[in-house]
Parts: sequence; structure tokens; C-alpha cells
Amino acid sequence: MNLTKLLNAISHKEVLNNLPDAVLVLEPDGKICWANKKAATLFEVEKSILQNCNIDDLVTEGMKVVSKSANKRTTVMSAAVSACAKEFFIELSARFYHDQYYVTLRDVTAMTAVFDNAEETNRLTKDKNLMLEKLSTDLKSPLQSMLGFSQALLDGLGGNITEKQEKYIKIINKNANDMLIFMDKLLDYSQSEANYFRPEYQTFDIINSIQSVIRANEVALTLKNLTLNFDSEEFDKKTVCSDESFVKAILQNILETCIKLTEIGSISIKISMADPEIVQALDLDIKNDKKYMVITITDTGIGLTETEKEDLFNPYLHLDKVNKKNIVRAFSLGIALNLAQKLDGTVTVNSEVMKGSKFSIVLPIDKEEDE
Repeated sequence: MNLTKLLNAISHKEVLNNLPDAVLVLEPDGKICWANKKAATLFEVEKSILQNCNIDDLVTEGMKVVSKSANKRTTVMSAAVSACAKEFFIELSARFYHDQYYVTLRDVTAMTAVFDNAEETNRLTKDKNLMLEKLSTDLKSPLQSMLGFSQALLDGLGGNITEKQEKYIKIINKNANDMLIFMDKLLDYSQSEANYFRPEYQTFDIINSIQSVIRANEVALTLKNLTLNFDSEEFDKKTVCSDESFVKAILQNILETCIKLTEIGSISIKISMADPEIVQALDLDIKNDKKYMVITITDTGIGLTETEKEDLFNPYLHLDKVNKKNIVRAFSLGIALNLAQKLDGTVTVNSEVMKGSKFSIVLPIDKEEDE
């Protein structure tokens, strides 16, 4: 079989007519001299009528867009209008061949709507975060006053109080303290998800950083009579390149969660190099032999039920749930995950009821050269 003769026998317009995209053939002045069936469908008009139109009648600045695509050999987005005056968006690609422009068009209105919605969502999220950040003092100051004055009354600075008054003041004090913790977590979570909140990389002693977080939680551990074990024997690097404040915040939020989940027993922290297979399974970047560390925090607490593990890192999805006490925990874990992702890492959890929980923080130990 002579393949060349077979291909030459096939009309190029027959091929164009069966392409999945709309195709137009234009004269240099923009007049449409041929169109396939998909083009007629796209512009909601008969082929015979379409072939007497000019590209400028259908596409905004039609010839300018076609020339740009052909000259730069790239696709161009533009607005278009059908014969029924319906506006939509197209992706256009053009090539100049034998004194004519061959143009392919694709309706991308739905895709454009998705991008517009995503952009609007990002803008609203940014506005919300900036508002919360600016109002943080106004939101927290009344709570701090309630906490301070109620504690002063309990300490007797305002004179003797009755047993009933003491009971009520303790309730005020506890609620003010709980609300202040909630506000702190809300503000920290909003900041952690903001696009403008980015890590600042530096080289630091990771072992010392972990130990400083442990020291910061000694009072909470002592109050619950919990022991904490730290194992760094399998980690042969003393320094890593990351954002130390991010790493400490991740550790703090997960450690305080483990302390709250544990009434009896102990908490263990271990740092080691992450297995490349585990890193790959987590869909993290492993190009150029990128290395990761894994910090596991394990407790002997009550563990998490299957229901509690749902949306564990997303506090907003807890608002409609009956048990809203878990929202602060979701804020803490959400902060940890957001910060870990900003460092190109992640946080995972394995937990069983009455068997405890194991949180794994997987983070790269070196900064990318192009960052």
C-alpha cells in the first residue's frame, strides 16, 4: 500500500471536519471562507451563513487575536458571541498556511467560571484573614480584661466574696479563658492559611527546637502526671534548613493535642529520616533526591473515633456538628497541617480508640535552590 498516495487522496478539509474542536479557515482580511460542523455548532449558526461572516463579528478583536496566536505560536483566550447573542469564552489557536489562517476554537466558559470562582474565594479568604488580624486586639482585649478582673476577685483583691459569688466568678473566669484560647486559635488558623504568610528559611538546630517545645509544655505534662520521652538516636543530622518558627508551631499544636487526649500514661517524640517510599506514598516531591525528616508524636490516650477523624484538620466543617468541643482541636491540627504544607511537607495521623494516637510530621530538611 502506498501510504503517501492514500494521504494525498484524503481531503484536508475532510480531516478538519472530523476534528473534536471547532475549525475556521480565514482569508488574511479575516473573512471566514470555510468552517467545520463543530464551528457551526459553537456559534449556533448554519455553516453557509458562518462562511459569509468575518472573524471580528464573532470574536472580540478577532483578527488581532488570530494574528497574535499565529505569530507567537501560542493559544489565546478571548471572548466570543454566538448568532443568538450568547456570550462565552474561547481558547483560540491559529496557524498561517498557504496564505490562509487555520484557526481552532474551544469553548472554555465553564473552565473560566471555575477560575473566577477560585479567584473570588481566594480574595474573600484574604479579606477575612486581614479583617481578623486587624480586629485581633479589639476581639481579645475584653476577654483579657474579664480574665484579669475575675482572677483578681478570686485572689481577694476586691475584698471578701461569698461562696456563691466565688462559684459564679470561677465560671466567668473559665469561660473567658476558653474563649481567649478559641480566639487565639482562630486567629492563628486564619494566618496559617493566608497566602501572604510565607516561611523564612534558615539553618537551625532541630533537636534544640524540639526540646524547647517540650520545655514549654512541662507544666501541662506535670499537671496530668504524664511522662514524655524524646528519641533522636536515629537522626544523624544536627541542623536542618527550614522555618524554625513554623516547625515549633507545628510541634506545639500537635503536642498540646496529644496532652489533651491523654489522661494516663506517656507521650513519645521521635525524629528520624523519612523512608523515601513513605514520602512517595504521601505524594511529596522526591526529585533530586530530596530528603525529608519525620517527627512522630505518639500518645497513650483515649484515641480518636472514626467520626472524630473525619475532617480532623478542617475546623470550618465542625460548625454544623453536634459536638462542637472538637473545633479547637481542629484549629490546632489545621494550623499544623497548613504550616507543614507551606514547608512542602504534611501531617498524618493514625489513631485507635483506647489505644492512643500517632501523629507524623514529614518535612524536607533542605531548602530548594530556586526558593
